[in-house]
Amino acid sequence: MLTSFRWRRWLLLPVVALVLLMATAAAWWRTPRTPQAATTLVFSNRPAAVLAADGRFRGVSWVAADSAASTDLAPLLRAHVTWIAQTPFGWQAGANVPTVQLHTQRPPGRHGYWGESDYGLAQTALQARRQGIHTLLKPHLWIRGNGTWPGDIEMQNPADWQAWFASYTAFIVHYARLAEAEHLEALCIGTELEKTVGHEAEWRELIKQVRQVYHGPLTYAANWSGEFEKIRFWDALDFIGIQAYFPLSKADRPTKKELLANWQPHLKAIERVQKQFKKPVVFTEAGYKNTPDAAIEPWKWPDRSATFFPADEATQAACYEAMFETFWPRPWFKGLFVWKWYPGLAPDGPARRHADFTPQHKPAEQVMAKWYGR
Repeated sequence: MLTSFRWRRWLLLPVVALVLLMATAAAWWRTPRTPQAATTLVFSNRPAAVLAADGRFRGVSWVAADSAASTDLAPLLRAHVTWIAQTPFGWQAGANVPTVQLHTQRPPGRHGYWGESDYGLAQTALQARRQGIHTLLKPHLWIRGNGTWPGDIEMQNPADWQAWFASYTAFIVHYARLAEAEHLEALCIGTELEKTVGHEAEWRELIKQVRQVYHGPLTYAANWSGEFEKIRFWDALDFIGIQAYFPLSKADRPTKKELLANWQPHLKAIERVQKQFKKPVVFTEAGYKNTPDAAIEPWKWPDRSATFFPADEATQAACYEAMFETFWPRPWFKGLFVWKWYPGLAPDGPARRHADFTPQHKPAEQVMAKWYGR
């Protein structure tokens, strides 16, 4: 009997151990867990927001399409791209209208691409992640009526400002929830909303609400024309985002030497903000047209009504070289998102596509790939 009892006791040990293990796991699952502080670029519930030892964003601004295929992503891998920025749109009836319309499915009109819907954003990010490419979710506002760009948004009285911030916060929190649910690696909370950023308290409250639902790095995409210097809430974000369309020339076809010299005042302004807030700097957009005047007003699109586009790949490439040479060696500079990249664009694709900002199939792409490969 004693021998039989000892034999049965040893049989019971694995069962007891399993019960204890299950009890411990259940207790752990019920215990509240505080997310890792969002001020770090590394967080626990998705891959680290860096894909290289230097922690740089090697990005392009991805143009939404009606599908997302791995073949469209292959050229990015050859160019050492490790991030894409995806851009869903909110719609505002006018610059003074205090309501932002949220379209979570396919937005109406000619801008309504599948890739701008919630499902399309998630599927594109999934395809990119399978290729080792991360996503910055970067919602924009499209202004109808009396306004040409988000920098025109300005309310006429305090009540309308309050209503606008409530509406815009709901818009951004929606995308913050989407970014959290789909494990998107970074989120931009606003783009070029220049006349709104003086409302510091409202922006800080918005950031607080976003942090409650999204636990990755946050930025704001400030316009180059002084907006990034006006913002007082950079300390509440993880990196300083700049839409880097700084004018670099007053004439067509500048040399790289001229471009490098003309970057210096802008570099000093950026360094002052960086030193004040001690945050990394990322160009949330940067790019140049394939035209002789690419450096004069880099933010301007080519004339879409023109039947002939004067291509100037050398000027575009020189602008890329000057930008990378100026900023890539700076330890506080954490990369950029090239504006912009058309999925599936062929070398003999539409002339109007090749005349605008894409570097695809041009020397500028080779410049980008060279620096991104370092």
